[in-house]
Amino acid sequence: MTPRPWRARAYGAGALLGVAAMAAVDEIVFHQLLGWHHFYDDATADIGILSDGILHTLELFAFAAGLFLMLDARRRPAFRAAHGWAGFLVGLGAFQLWDGVVDHKLLRLHQIRYGVDLVPYDVAWNVAGAVLLAAGLVLTLRLRRAARPAAGGRRTPRA
Repeated sequence: MTPRPWRARAYGAGALLGVAAMAAVDEIVFHQLLGWHHFYDDATADIGILSDGILHTLELFAFAAGLFLMLDARRRPAFRAAHGWAGFLVGLGAFQLWDGVVDHKLLRLHQIRYGVDLVPYDVAWNVAGAVLLAAGLVLTLRLRRAARPAAGGRRTPRA
């Protein structure tokens, strides 16, 4: 009997890895390579760099924790790689949407970019997050359906 996908160790580990991966993409691409913003822009440049360092540190801790959790999940008989992938997609999308809605709009820690019309950037940012989250949730629902007992109490094949 396999636990529901979101209760599986691989799912949680995948979600943590997804959050860490999307934080890394944001940090590396938008903060460092493009230099569009820092994690906290409403202060001096030194504070902006410090806030990026704190985000990067947390992202690395999340990645390490997710990696160890995934390695632990892999040695268990109930491990299903598909649960890890579903969690990963959910983590990617959840971070992206959190950043776009909460960090950018509600808390106003930073914007994606400055000196431009933000609407196209905000739409692209949040739609990308929603697509990733939706893909993860669709995979989660498929895994959940596959784990339900079929007629006669037998389970259907797992992903």
